[in-house]
Amino acid sequence: MTSKILAVDTATENCSVALKVGDETIARCEIAPREHTTKILPMVDSVLAEAGLTLNQLDALAFGRGPGSFTGVRIGIGIAQGLAFGANLPMVGVSTLAAMAQQAYRRHQADHVLATIDARMNEIYAGGFQRLDNGDWTTVVEEAVLPPALFNPQLANASWFTAGTGWQAYPDLISQLHLETTDSGVLYPEAEDMLILAYHALARGEAVDAEHASPVYLRDTVAWKKLPGRE
Repeated sequence: MTSKILAVDTATENCSVALKVGDETIARCEIAPREHTTKILPMVDSVLAEAGLTLNQLDALAFGRGPGSFTGVRIGIGIAQGLAFGANLPMVGVSTLAAMAQQAYRRHQADHVLATIDARMNEIYAGGFQRLDNGDWTTVVEEAVLPPALFNPQLANASWFTAGTGWQAYPDLISQLHLETTDSGVLYPEAEDMLILAYHALARGEAVDAEHASPVYLRDTVAWKKLPGRE
């Protein structure tokens, strides 16, 4: 089974890298809006140096596939593809929302998590996740981008942890759910939490060659139209 996985994520204001070597995890993380392009590669070099490894010695490369900032997601996948191409590594995309669920578990043993990210434009990215006995997660509320007022999933389990920036940006979200919720304190995804998700994805055979790695924008049409010269 794959044991040496590098994960990188720049999909939100947070910039993070993590390396799993057997049971050891080496991680770097920094809130650095608009500095991802200058921060991420030195972080990669740092974790590899600490582990005494080169890219060619790794088994796979995981990346935050989104949702998140259009620019941030593009930066992350572009850098990840460049690294994977150079070392001929398979790639696996990891949901940033699911990564926050895993982080809530790491911090609080949370096994039911509603994750949201402030998507700007009066919308949120949102999804709901339940932890399985094998340590993987299943999606119980499909990831979507929508106005906060429309996020009201019907859930059988009445007790949930919340994670992400959407809850702070739209405080009324909590009251409209009619659920028992606990704030996990998680605001942003971290590459460290993508490692376990990537491990399970790789076990399911979901790795792809670098040229086939793709982001998940959820709002890709709108983001595309916002680019200069696009309609």
